[in-house]
Amino acid sequence: MAVAGFGLLLTGPLKGWDRSENVLNRSLQETRDGTWDSVTALWSHIGNTEIVIGTCVVAVAVVWWRTRRSWFALIPALAVSLQATIFVTVSAVIGRARPDVPHLDPAPPTSSYPSGHVGASVALYGSFAIMGTTIERAWLRRTVIGVCTVIPVLVAYARLYRGMHHLSDVVVGAINGLVCAGLAAGCLVHQRGGRHA
Repeated sequence: MAVAGFGLLLTGPLKGWDRSENVLNRSLQETRDGTWDSVTALWSHIGNTEIVIGTCVVAVAVVWWRTRRSWFALIPALAVSLQATIFVTVSAVIGRARPDVPHLDPAPPTSSYPSGHVGASVALYGSFAIMGTTIERAWLRRTVIGVCTVIPVLVAYARLYRGMHHLSDVVVGAINGLVCAGLAAGCLVHQRGGRHA
């Protein structure tokens, strides 16, 4: 698996990369103040497991009720589940240390690589954006896709700002989430013969 392979490189032959990535984390640390600490705490919280799962459950229920298409409603649930499986497995195997800066969030038991917060938020909101492409009203479609694109970016910035991840953790987490969202949508739409909501 590519995610695990790159992680092994980061903790092996490319271990020195941590030092160059820590430069970014330290520069973000220097910009910290009370206001941004509070704002980024909210953004980071959006990617918490309980928030992602709760949002996913509500969204699945509402979409299922509104469309009567279970296969369509289950896209985010499948995407988040796939992402979580990859994240937990790779995190346990790689065990990368978090950046060498003060951490503003409690560190979960998982390692720094890849970012679970970013992966989960990209999987969830990426799924919503994919589903949003089927909305007929142009202004609503653009709004949904725009909001769902911005939210994971805010989560990613918050995790970097708060010293919880290296840049590569965030990038790989985002790729993991995006691929899982695409696979979930592609798999479920294909099962229904390519029909959209």
